Amino acid sequence: MDDKKRMEELVSLLNEAAEAYYAKDTEIMPNVTYDALYDELVALEEKTGIVLASSPTHKVGYEAVDFLPKQRHDSPMLSLAKTKSREELAGWLGDQEGLLSWKEDGLTVVLTYNGGELTQCVTRGNGEVGEVVTANARTFINLPLHISFKNELVIRGEAVISYKDFEKINEAIPEEGAKYKNPRNLCSGSVRQLDSAVTAQRRVQVIAFSLVSAEGMDFGNSMEKQFEFLKELGFTVVEHERVNAGNVVEAVGRFEKRIASNDIPSDGLVLAYDDLAYAASLGRTAKFPRGAIAFKWADEMAQTTLRAVEWNTSRTGLINPVAVFDTVELEGTEVSRASLHNISIIKQLKLGIGDQIKVYKANMIIPQISENLTLSDDLQIPQTCPVCGGAAKIEKDNDSEVLRCTSQDCPAKHIKAYVHFVERDAMNIEGLSEATIEKLIAAGLIHEFADVYGLKDKKEAVLQLEGFKDKAADKLIAAVEKSRNTTMARLLNAVGIPGIGLANAKLIASHFDDDADALKAAEVDELSAIEGVGSVMAEAFYGYMHDPDKLRIFDDLLHELVIEKTVKDEASQTLSGKTFVITGSLVHFENRNELKARIEELGGKVAGSVSKKTECLINNDIASTSGKNKDAKAIGIRIITEDDFIKEYLS
Repeated sequence: MDDKKRMEELVSLLNEAAEAYYAKDTEIMPNVTYDALYDELVALEEKTGIVLASSPTHKVGYEAVDFLPKQRHDSPMLSLAKTKSREELAGWLGDQEGLLSWKEDGLTVVLTYNGGELTQCVTRGNGEVGEVVTANARTFINLPLHISFKNELVIRGEAVISYKDFEKINEAIPEEGAKYKNPRNLCSGSVRQLDSAVTAQRRVQVIAFSLVSAEGMDFGNSMEKQFEFLKELGFTVVEHERVNAGNVVEAVGRFEKRIASNDIPSDGLVLAYDDLAYAASLGRTAKFPRGAIAFKWADEMAQTTLRAVEWNTSRTGLINPVAVFDTVELEGTEVSRASLHNISIIKQLKLGIGDQIKVYKANMIIPQISENLTLSDDLQIPQTCPVCGGAAKIEKDNDSEVLRCTSQDCPAKHIKAYVHFVERDAMNIEGLSEATIEKLIAAGLIHEFADVYGLKDKKEAVLQLEGFKDKAADKLIAAVEKSRNTTMARLLNAVGIPGIGLANAKLIASHFDDDADALKAAEVDELSAIEGVGSVMAEAFYGYMHDPDKLRIFDDLLHELVIEKTVKDEASQTLSGKTFVITGSLVHFENRNELKARIEELGGKVAGSVSKKTECLINNDIASTSGKNKDAKAIGIRIITEDDFIKEYLS
């Protein structure tokens, strides 16, 4: 293969990996492989003098995703040149002094303050354009929302989730397969949530690592003094140590000894010149600033034997491979499994059962295969789906080959219906996650909703699932049993009748006094006459109850459940006839659904958008320029805080 063709191949592979990592919070190749391919591309560019327009050596990150507003950065956010050589750091410093600090592993953000108030937070995005996440930033647990400095201040920081908080979040998830893989991906997804309440639950914090500008301030040409200034304002500043060429290697060693006890995820160190003018005078390359350099730790490798590859069908029909190998110890923990992601990676590694492979933990967290020493290249790709037995077909997905189940009736493709069935507003089965549902379906333990209630008689089979031991199985079965006592409204919502959510289900169930026979016999005209239901929902409800298969599913569930009758207390319906809209994060209620349930309990309604019929908009940020606030002001609807709502309507 000539150099140009190899460069095109490398650019394609690296860009695909970058898209997965930055835009989709996932990984399709080991970090070690990415670094090796990147270095190969750099060498080829230097050799040929050619740099392709889409080369990742001259691009930074990936395009921001579409579901958040975008904002162009005032100055580009570049990556750092990297080295794994401690001695190279000393040479890089020369006669200058520098600051050595952790390279935190999370999501980079730019924070802007005006008048002492946080006015904007934007993610790194592709380095040129990021995503606006200001509302979410206001939930960061250590971020000052008000500071004493009143001029414009712009800083860069790393949003992170500590190992301690990451472990707590995972501890609440009983089965291994549903646990989050690493703090970095959890943090990235948390910061970029549409609902800031979700971000708040994840205990995100931000570590400041760079002061971009502070209007009117003079820091005596010292980055260290900038850090001191930020500390005085209340920011958590990245831990750092002043170094020179004579002691930087020892300093790296001191940081290395503290990796195991460092609660903030890190994937290396950063060395920056303290002399700001000198750093600025060096300029930058197309991709890297010359005033700082990143140091990456050498990954701990272990050699082992590949024993099997498991194939798991997902709800999209993708059949995902997982490598199973002889247990090895990496970074202080035992490892015996690693995701292979797709067929392309299997072919790239030339795998075969019994091969000698090298494995490592990317960023000391994610097990990955870095190299196959045997290169048997004879692994058999399944021709049928492991769940339904339907035909499996290799397809192209972007630039990768994937294995997909072709059967439309595969139970694995109906995961979403089960996920909805167990949600809080439906059957409220805590701990029965999407990952667990996939395992139960794959093992043939559930074929329809009512089968969930037969799990207590199948404990031994549940224990055979990956990640399930006695405690986790008992906890899951207890949650299932607890959910047997429910309401008719929850059941109607759970079975997935088109257009019927919990609020409409409550209206319908209440109208028919929670009587199952009356609900099954209800005619379209009577259903349409219920205030808030309408003809479309009425026809959907009637159609469900007159579909023999759906009716059987409904009846099977009725045999498993105890339906609690709703006691109507007209005197308590103090919000009857009133419609509210809720937006923003809450303080007194766990989330919007909890407040919504309270309003409906008192006879009120909650709508998704503001209209002339809205009683008021509940928003703790009255001064917000959100769309709902603008709509409310435009048509004269009151905007009140959560405290005001409680005083006026709940006291």
